[in-house]
Amino acid sequence: MKKRIKLKGRIKSYIQFGIYLGLLLCIVDVAVFTIDIRAGIILTGYLICYFAVTLSLYFRNRPLVMNELISFATEYGQIQKKLLRDLDVPYALLEDNGKVIWTNSAFEAIVHQPKGYKKSITSLFPTITKDRLPDANEVDEAQYELEYEGNEYVVKLKKISLQEMAEHSDMIDEEGYEGFLTAVYLYDETALHIALQEVDDQSLAVGMIYLDNYDEALDGVEEVRRSLLIALIDRKVNKYISSFDGICKKLEKDKYLAIMRKRAVAQLQESRFDLLEEVKTVNIGNEMAVTISIGVGLDGLTYAQNYEFSRNAIDLALGRGGDQAVIKTPESITYYGGKSQQVEKNTRVKARVKAHALREIITGKDQVLVMGHRMPDADSFGAAVGIYRIALTLGRKAHIVLNDQVPAIEPMVELFKGNTEYEGDMIIGNQQAIEAAGSNTVLVVVDVNKPSITECPDLLRYCKSVVVLDHHRQGTETIENATLSYVEPYASSSCEMVSEILQYTYDNIRIRPEEADCMYSGIMIDTNNFMIKAGVRTFEAAAFLRRNGADVTRVRKMFREDAQGYKAKADAVSQAEIYKQCFTISICTAEDLPNPTIIGAQAANELLNIRGIKASFVLTDFQGKVHISARSIDEVNVQVIMERMGGGGHLNAAACQMEGVGIIEAMGALKRTLDSMLENGEI
Repeated sequence: MKKRIKLKGRIKSYIQFGIYLGLLLCIVDVAVFTIDIRAGIILTGYLICYFAVTLSLYFRNRPLVMNELISFATEYGQIQKKLLRDLDVPYALLEDNGKVIWTNSAFEAIVHQPKGYKKSITSLFPTITKDRLPDANEVDEAQYELEYEGNEYVVKLKKISLQEMAEHSDMIDEEGYEGFLTAVYLYDETALHIALQEVDDQSLAVGMIYLDNYDEALDGVEEVRRSLLIALIDRKVNKYISSFDGICKKLEKDKYLAIMRKRAVAQLQESRFDLLEEVKTVNIGNEMAVTISIGVGLDGLTYAQNYEFSRNAIDLALGRGGDQAVIKTPESITYYGGKSQQVEKNTRVKARVKAHALREIITGKDQVLVMGHRMPDADSFGAAVGIYRIALTLGRKAHIVLNDQVPAIEPMVELFKGNTEYEGDMIIGNQQAIEAAGSNTVLVVVDVNKPSITECPDLLRYCKSVVVLDHHRQGTETIENATLSYVEPYASSSCEMVSEILQYTYDNIRIRPEEADCMYSGIMIDTNNFMIKAGVRTFEAAAFLRRNGADVTRVRKMFREDAQGYKAKADAVSQAEIYKQCFTISICTAEDLPNPTIIGAQAANELLNIRGIKASFVLTDFQGKVHISARSIDEVNVQVIMERMGGGGHLNAAACQMEGVGIIEAMGALKRTLDSMLENGEI
């Protein structure tokens, strides 16, 4: 070992200093010989004695010096080792393959392993695999977070090159030193994370609580008992919020403001906002159960932003039909509840106000563009026809945007093609609509409030004035900055809403039979022949259309199916699988039909006629996507199921599209979603 160690630097020069002086003396001896030969001979004799003594001492003392150096290095190393072993920071050394070769006491105490542990670091921390260690060809350092035995650590890995270590040494030569070691440091940040979590838990959360059906519920109670009903609801809401150490303040007769900690919101989420169900238990003889909507905003940068989040959340909750809670943060929106049917509003005040606002907007522009959703249905096209009639009545140029004619609405479109009562450019494509759009154009979007699935999403950017009329429950994605937004989930269809607006837009307005047929068709299709969500106002709208020339027989003939489609629907019904004893799932194999998704939706409606079935799902493979049509009567909210899978819709009728999967994979995903939501009590 001593022979392999090569000295360098100042210590090497110090040991060889006597030899260097002897060589210098030889030069002096040569000079003396030129002056005096006898003196040179004497000096030569002295040189021989000097070299004999010097070399003897050099070779004799060199091992002693090396021993002293090694002893010093050993003692110095022992001191360093002692300091490292007693260091409070857990520390370990690894070979380049991840094998542990040395650990200090703090590290051993954490991993509960004795001194001399020689296994791989992965056996201690499974997340630190060999490919996550610093590599010779990559970065010299790496850092990871890990959890070990309930504590949270930051692990720092640093590569130590043996050659660089030798190069920086003043005593040993770097030749022959290759490879590297890895130093591991563990920093316990558990206390820091707990402190940060505590600060986060104490942050402010703002909640808005609205009574959905305040007026309707009071109408069913004797006047002398109404104050008691309100007092009981107030007590229920205040007591519930107070139980979470929150503050609740009544703002209006049917609105509350709640202030609480973020930790309380987490507890509300764990209980799945059971206040939604508790309020329904308040009953003093009222015919209608009271329902509430809750909007919570948190994680904003300021208190004002949290308040704005809560307002957006309550708007979403109301727009989705009420009886649910919505939590909005900068990153996400979470929904809870929403299991009750939306109560139909008996008053038409809102419809009248929206109709007057729409008339003002249209009269202030030169041109009107009307657009529905992609792959339009009878309701979408019928509502567009109704808005077209309003625009013509108000003396404005109007166009319906329809890029691709869909077989489902082909009989309706044929009513206007070649009809001398209508202009040839009544229906235009996407490109024509974009060219026509301008500052004096208003865009009316019907039967959809999700921009990505409109007939022409780009058109929303070209029109500064946008009006939205829809009856679907709102989701996370909505058309923002609309000049006028009229979204009523209680309505059976967009055609019902447009029929009401028609009556208030212009006195004694008259519509043509073709237009009445289209709008009546939209109501009939969306209500499944007036069996789903058909309220008083639905029949009033239908009566208005009948008075204006809508013919039931003509409408029925328009939507008769061909034999092939009827057989495909019957085949989907016959192959239905009963899942969990309350769901039906089937596949519609109608690839050769022009409108297989409609066949699937019709099959889903038919499957609801099976006794004991709460919801039905029909999957259709069409144009490279798997389309899922979901239907229910009143016991299951299929909207939340489809939203979980990336879609949306109504409480009773919803759908989604899945890309990049086969129909069997989609069915498996649907079943897993149902299992998860049943287990968590979400449906």
